[in-house]
Amino acid sequence: MDLVNLENFLDNTSFLVLFLTMLLYWLGAAFPKINLLPTWGTVGVVIANLCMAALLGSRWLEAGYFPISNLYESLFFLAWGVTTAHLIAESMSKSRLVGVVTTPVAMAITAFATLSLPGEMQNSAPLVPALKSNWLMMHVSVMMLSYAALMVGASLAIAFLFVTRGQSIELRGSSVGTGGYRLHKPNHAPISPESAPIPGNTAVLTAPGLTAFALSPERLTLADNLDNISYRLIGLGFPLLTIGIIAGAVWANEAWGSYWSWDPKETWALITWLVFAAYLHARITRGWQGRKPAILAASGFLVVWVCYLGVNLLGKGLHSYGWFF
Repeated sequence: MDLVNLENFLDNTSFLVLFLTMLLYWLGAAFPKINLLPTWGTVGVVIANLCMAALLGSRWLEAGYFPISNLYESLFFLAWGVTTAHLIAESMSKSRLVGVVTTPVAMAITAFATLSLPGEMQNSAPLVPALKSNWLMMHVSVMMLSYAALMVGASLAIAFLFVTRGQSIELRGSSVGTGGYRLHKPNHAPISPESAPIPGNTAVLTAPGLTAFALSPERLTLADNLDNISYRLIGLGFPLLTIGIIAGAVWANEAWGSYWSWDPKETWALITWLVFAAYLHARITRGWQGRKPAILAASGFLVVWVCYLGVNLLGKGLHSYGWFF
């Protein structure tokens, strides 16, 4: 079997399926009466997930080591993690609108890996000495899975901010995102004198300054689901990130003789950890509700990308091998 041709077929198929799936989810959101569109979108995500799993398995068989040693492999592992997190989020929320947010992320990752990277960066290559360790699978795979869960959780937080834009949303009940109902708080203005009752007459009292509810019950329910699933996915990704950082420190001590060297990658991993730790702390102990923690989680989306890819664009530090420089 020609594994190279198989891998080329699988990566192109993954990109095409995710692109079509994204369109299905967007059309389903635009035309909610067509119920089959999101259903076929879910099927598309499953197909893309299996294609990427087959691609990674083929690379593992071809190279003889866990396929996560260069940018191309890590991008597809990340995209596989994003589609897996999508399926988890969709099953928990029972809402097909999750795919409107998550499929563009997965599609963009596969597009970058398939269409933007030069051919030499897509080929398997022998491991550099620093990567010939059993810690490769433990550290890198856990970090990538944490990135995937945190990216999807942060994406859903961005969607929550979009759905509730300009509105004051408050959690009724639990403050830690366990599915409480969210309520819009309108601003009440005093009743105008013109609307006051006149003795001997019947008047209809009106409040011109009363702000009408801008969010329908359906949108409130959607916002609640988005926030709830975002919190749960970040709650899943954060301990994975913690385990990955600890495993990386142990590996660094074996390879370089130091648990922590303030390498750019290590520094941004710590920044990522602090951002999401602050989010969880605000939700659990500070009682932050609604848009405030969502803004913090949304900022984490950019921080994760800087940690994962941005610092490697500089080509500096101990983690720059196998990437752009």
